[in-house]
Amino acid sequence: MRLLSFLTDIERAILMEANAAENTVWESARMVNFQTGIARLTLTLRPDAEPGMPQGVIVVQHFGLADGSFCIKTHLSWSGSNTPTVVSVYDTPTLNWKLESARIASTWLNGPPPEATATTTDASSDIPLAAAG
Repeated sequence: MRLLSFLTDIERAILMEANAAENTVWESARMVNFQTGIARLTLTLRPDAEPGMPQGVIVVQHFGLADGSFCIKTHLSWSGSNTPTVVSVYDTPTLNWKLESARIASTWLNGPPPEATATTTDASSDIPLAAAG
């Protein structure tokens, strides 16, 4: 699978699932570095687009695995969120690239996962700290 082809499939799947015509909701910008095996798609909302639609970046990276197969790791991020999502796709004989691109598109359209909340502990608790030695 070629990076640019897979990125195009993801973008088309996003448009199809959002029921949007090309260039009606998002402006897209692509960058591909074939030497490093990284491609990036940036989707920004058009000024006249329906509010509430996501915008952000999808980065696709190709990895060769030790057994000779490969993996494509997709890093999804959204504007205004610090919680990215990573989706890995492993090359197998039964892999359907179109279905995988649709799965990634759905994940991106669903928006960012809830941000993790930091837990704090009471400094005056009776739990002793282990001595570093």
